[in-house]
Amino acid sequence: MSGHSKWSTIKRKKGAADAKRGQVFTRLIREISVAAKFGGGDIDGNPRLRTAVDAAKAQNMPKDNIDRAIKKGTGELEGVTYEEITYEGYGPSGVAFLIEVMTDNKNRTAADIRHILNKRGGQLAKAGSVGYLFEAKGLFTVDKAAADEDKIMEVALEAGAEDVKDEGEVWEVYCAPSDFNPVSQALTDAGIKPSSSELTKLPSTTVAVSDAGEAGKVLKLLEALDEYDDVQQVFANFDIDDEVLAALEG
Repeated sequence: MSGHSKWSTIKRKKGAADAKRGQVFTRLIREISVAAKFGGGDIDGNPRLRTAVDAAKAQNMPKDNIDRAIKKGTGELEGVTYEEITYEGYGPSGVAFLIEVMTDNKNRTAADIRHILNKRGGQLAKAGSVGYLFEAKGLFTVDKAAADEDKIMEVALEAGAEDVKDEGEVWEVYCAPSDFNPVSQALTDAGIKPSSSELTKLPSTTVAVSDAGEAGKVLKLLEALDEYDDVQQVFANFDIDDEVLAALEG
């Protein structure tokens, strides 16, 4: 495992999603509003909005919250105007970071992101210096109790998924962003409920971090960025050996 898969596994073990449900809801509401702003409030005609709403439902967000977020995006209700920005940077050991934010104050956010990186051994990079290292993908995480290998492979691959990976307690299903909704629908029709589903970015190349001290610094930077309110998603191309990771968790 590396990059996104490793970070997802760490967050699952820590129960981070449940511990930060308020933050999860905030991020989802922002994504729903921005998706509605740029693509309209019709879920069937706006794939990005549908993906955001599906993710919100998966987190048991109340329907009223979802509806208000859509209406704020379309202008039917007053709301904060958010701007989407992607920051690129490097962390300890030369690990590349791609940081997606939504903010109502880009000057504040830029300063805060720079401070987080600098404080933990990283630095901002010029636009384009990191982005090319990552590829957009759809990702579904399915608990193994929900489907055996034969079933998940059959359903996912027939729907257009590119790969199904065994990641310990879960299956990870990857697809092209354009196939996200067909794969999601196929899993639903087969009675397979993903524990998470998202549009993400995966590194095309990785940086091996074998030193425990450096690995700890990388993870602390990643966690600090992930906890910052304006950050929607953060991606990195590290590859930390499982033994080193286990030692850090111990």
